[in-house]
Amino acid sequence: MARIVFIGVGDVELTRRVASALMLTPSLRGELEIVLHDDDPGRLATTERLVRALDAEARADAKIRSVFDRRQALKGAGFVVAHLDVGGFEATLRDFEIPHRYGLRQTIGDTIGIGGVFRGLRTIPVLVELAAQMAEECPDAWLLSCSDPMAMTGWAVHEATGFERFAGLCHSVCDTHAYLADLVGRDEDEVSFLSAGLNHQSFVLRFEAGGRSLYPELDAVLDADPQLKRHVRAELYRTFGYFPTQSSEHAAEYVPWIMRHPDETARLGVPVEEYLRRVGKSLHLYEETRRALSAGHPLLIRWQHQEPAAAAILAMLTGEEKEIHVNVANRGLIGNLPEGSCVEVPADVGAGGVRPRAVGDLPVQLAALNRTFLNVVELTVRAALDGERSHVYHAAMLDPNTAATLPLPAIERLCDELIEAHGDLLPPAVRA
Repeated sequence: MARIVFIGVGDVELTRRVASALMLTPSLRGELEIVLHDDDPGRLATTERLVRALDAEARADAKIRSVFDRRQALKGAGFVVAHLDVGGFEATLRDFEIPHRYGLRQTIGDTIGIGGVFRGLRTIPVLVELAAQMAEECPDAWLLSCSDPMAMTGWAVHEATGFERFAGLCHSVCDTHAYLADLVGRDEDEVSFLSAGLNHQSFVLRFEAGGRSLYPELDAVLDADPQLKRHVRAELYRTFGYFPTQSSEHAAEYVPWIMRHPDETARLGVPVEEYLRRVGKSLHLYEETRRALSAGHPLLIRWQHQEPAAAAILAMLTGEEKEIHVNVANRGLIGNLPEGSCVEVPADVGAGGVRPRAVGDLPVQLAALNRTFLNVVELTVRAALDGERSHVYHAAMLDPNTAATLPLPAIERLCDELIEAHGDLLPPAVRA
């Protein structure tokens, strides 16, 4: 049987999407073993009920169990789907409320920015420990991480553990491809794409049909709709020449020119503190799922763009090759980004596993933007792995939005307050 282990099941919608795709695959009927692990007994019980309901609805005849001991859960795994939210809603709230008092505005706060730095400091030790345990308990399994901040956690896992069967998976690239094809009135299958860069800051390098660039058609669509042009993504496309793969809400806080200026956030429609609203919706969805389970409502997702984690598992199990964008160690994949950093590139995924494709050099302006992003990533990784509190300050001081908003003494005070507030969720040496 194919044993798929879910580590961290608080995002019931992610688990629902992945499990639905697996259970609706006819060749896997009677061949799936789903193992669930979470530190929260209530979430674990709810998710087990959900997965059992999906199994009954799909008639997949899967073997399903919950395991509280993580090492026991990992034994014999073929795939581990990890979605970690260390500290949960309370930690996220601190990441927003404390910077807000200093006048630092954020939108999502999960990638770079002050929120991304502290999410990284909380998440890196847990994901590194998970990879190290996998090296002992299931060394041939694939660790498929859906955990933000992906560029930080992926870099840290590769460096700290050497565990090679790791891929970070995010839906932003495939969602952007579908969005662009729709904007120019094309079926996605007839469009040729090449996208690469960093997770949440990749760019569409090739956007073609019949050997001809579709960027002029996109320009015409944007010119005809002033509202479409009033988005951060369109602004970055106009400035740098290639369309970014991440939403405007994310992209706004990776650069120094927007979040500190209320007139710019208004002009570009940037929703400040958007992530807190999303967390609220997620908590509401969790309760809705519990009510739906109690009422016996159908929950199987039958029509969807496959969640990348599900697409990767299915490609490897069935041998039906797919192109999937993955976040992996840069081993000559992007020539003008640092070796060993975690980059986002297309990969051929099938029975032979995950085989990332080399992209070559990015356009110089995109590589420069990515390297600014990677300054924050690398310093956060160094703070977490080396236990250097000073690098927490350095990461925040070199972050574009934080540096554009606050002077150095305020950044240091803000970091001290966040370190104190997060306490035991952070590496001990960082707290010292």
